[in-house]
Amino acid sequence: MIFNKLNDSLNCKTKLIKAKLIFTEGSVPRNKDTFMFISNSKIFGTIGGGQLEYLIINKARNILKNKNKNYSTIVNIPLGPAIGQCCGGYAQIELKKFEDGKEAYNSEKKFYTQNRNNLYIFGAGHTGQEVSKRSIDLDFNINLIDSRKEYLNTRKEKDIVNIYAKYPWMLIKNLPKKSYYVILTHSHDHDFKIINELLNTNTFNFIGLIGSRTKKKKFNNRFLHLGHDKFSISKIECPIGLSSITSKKPGEIAISIIGRLLEFRSSIISTQIDNKDLLNSNVK
Repeated sequence: MIFNKLNDSLNCKTKLIKAKLIFTEGSVPRNKDTFMFISNSKIFGTIGGGQLEYLIINKARNILKNKNKNYSTIVNIPLGPAIGQCCGGYAQIELKKFEDGKEAYNSEKKFYTQNRNNLYIFGAGHTGQEVSKRSIDLDFNINLIDSRKEYLNTRKEKDIVNIYAKYPWMLIKNLPKKSYYVILTHSHDHDFKIINELLNTNTFNFIGLIGSRTKKKKFNNRFLHLGHDKFSISKIECPIGLSSITSKKPGEIAISIIGRLLEFRSSIISTQIDNKDLLNSNVK
């Protein structure tokens, strides 16, 4: 068995099956609309692992033996003792055959891209590069921005968009709403101007700034002087990262930052779920 990333399926020249969670209830390994691809010798992505995925892989490989070109079916699996799992949930999985990886990937590309969070990392130094490469496969559209071409040219991962900008703060007004911003540039002046533009637009989901509490205090005073309100300024997280991780090594700082991004994103998702449940209960 060879495990691969989802977008590695683009290079698969053989038939494969897309396994997609189209309905979930209760405790399940992954959320609705999660999908993976399965060929005779490889799998791309995951719908959660464990016995559920094991059964689906076997079913998919049996379907690959079927000569029907456009074969599809829906499988219903209770996650209980019958399959050797004790989650107690229920999953409905659609299995659909494709001629090759490119066809399969393109069937979900738009959904996959639109449902990922936009992450903009300003600063392609040691920490910025660590944050960008370690964010791959975490459902972010990763953008690494710097005013120094030579720093951007050191990394060529296909999952990371490198953006050269002589004046990076001038990009802000054209970037998507509700994006995540991590500010790690080599210049305090650049840091300040980038965040000032973010506060002007006030359409961000998250702003994290690398630096000390002293830096935060100085920046906050300058932002207040420019007329920004205290509530908006309070959203700037500096120092950025999980407070329990105090390392100064770039790799560990990056893990701390990513941990905080995931923590923040999870809190938003939980709030949305709670609000949806409250709305449904009021409707009833």
